[in-house]
Amino acid sequence: MKASGPEHLSTAELSEMSERSNGRNTRRDFLVKGAVAGAATITAGRLLAEAPWAAASGGLTPGDAAILRFLAALETLETDLWQQYNELGGIQDSEVPGGSGNPAYTDALSVLDEDMAQYVHDNTDDEFTHFTFLNAYLQANGMAPADLERFRTLPSSTATGAQQIGRLTNLMQLTVDTSWWTRYRSDSLNPDFGDTLPQAIPDLATGEHPGIPRSDADLTPTDHLQAIANTAGFHFAFIEQGGTSLYPSLAQRVTRPEVLRILLSIGPTETMHFQTWQDKAGNAPPLTDPDTGLTFPDLNSDGELLQTNLIMPEPTIFLSRKFPVCSIIRPTETAGAAMGALKALTDNGLFIGQSAEFFSVMRNLAQAADAARHGV
Repeated sequence: MKASGPEHLSTAELSEMSERSNGRNTRRDFLVKGAVAGAATITAGRLLAEAPWAAASGGLTPGDAAILRFLAALETLETDLWQQYNELGGIQDSEVPGGSGNPAYTDALSVLDEDMAQYVHDNTDDEFTHFTFLNAYLQANGMAPADLERFRTLPSSTATGAQQIGRLTNLMQLTVDTSWWTRYRSDSLNPDFGDTLPQAIPDLATGEHPGIPRSDADLTPTDHLQAIANTAGFHFAFIEQGGTSLYPSLAQRVTRPEVLRILLSIGPTETMHFQTWQDKAGNAPPLTDPDTGLTFPDLNSDGELLQTNLIMPEPTIFLSRKFPVCSIIRPTETAGAAMGALKALTDNGLFIGQSAEFFSVMRNLAQAADAARHGV
């Protein structure tokens, strides 16, 4: 969710973001039905029933509330995209209801690791708990939660296994930034210093690629479906490395110790997700999609900057070049962190089809989070 980028987006840039939505779905807004809403409501209800202790410990500063609300909104968006992945490629059970699975897509994901279905399920379950907890905590402290329900207007995949409900995110036109791969393997470059890292999979960073089968027509030929699964594998890590950076970036701005505790407790789970997914992405088989020409190269053929088993953060520059290198999360610069996160997700193509109102709401949430200061 966090990426190096400008501290704010201009009105022109916001308009450009909205223009990427030229395939906008014009159906009327509706609240998501069935299992997705049911799971969220049940979980939120349980948390709210247990939450009076939070209100008793004092109110939130406006800045703390703004940060929590922005994070709750992003976790809502994450839950939406992970739910789509789980419906087709994860385990369907009472913990993560909805969907019925797509055996062909599940098998393609399993090429990256035989436990992929379980990992997708568990990541989805985690994201449900993140946004419901954050919203419950806000409400327990008399603050408005993040509410994006009216923007569930994007279409679902029509592939076997997917629910036909409104979505917040679009997984069928992804442009995946894979510079996170080289960023964590470089010992001399750090985006906090303005450095630009090369793409591990250059083709993914251009064009628009599906991370899930758009319909059953995408289930063949085999290499086409595998390219979709490979895309998902790198997208999983892209999403979770964002949270890995965003939580420590925003934690530097909070005031209340309990809010700091929340960010320092949720943030490391994003890092655990990222570490899992970057390991699995390294197992994506080299291939060229016969339908689109999307190429996944052999990452182990071009030195340490791309080597697949180097998944521990390589020590790199931190705070100042005068200090010795240090193994760290990067980036963690706090200036413009929320707007950087929004820009990264927008550039990813997740919001293609969303309305101008959606972008306006998300921009306001991000600006409020970036304006938060310790003690305010």
